[in-house]
Amino acid sequence: MPTYILLSKLTPKGRETIKERPDRIKEVDMELENMGVKVVEQYATLGPYDFVNVVEAPDNETISKVSVELSSRGTVEIMTLPAVPVESFISSVSSLKKMLKKTAAKKKATKAKGKSRARKK
Repeated sequence: MPTYILLSKLTPKGRETIKERPDRIKEVDMELENMGVKVVEQYATLGPYDFVNVVEAPDNETISKVSVELSSRGTVEIMTLPAVPVESFISSVSSLKKMLKKTAAKKKATKAKGKSRARKK
């Protein structure tokens, strides 16, 4: 399943909820599971975001629904980031580099053919 990073900021209402019921965090994790999203890792953080979650979801549509559902409650603001494993990223960049080389070679060959035809005339 695709991996996503959820960066979460609690609203004042969310901070109050967590203060009164810290276990609410785990309840939300179970809700995510019920919506088809697996929580892989979860961290409370210091800084601009209160929580960083690494999750897996079947597709963008599912993670979008989750993000809208959680944000609509007024307790949290979420930034959702699709994540690409580094090995996949390296492979993609490498294949792009090869593709660009082939394209450049074709352009060069086409340009050379054009010059050759111009000389024959």
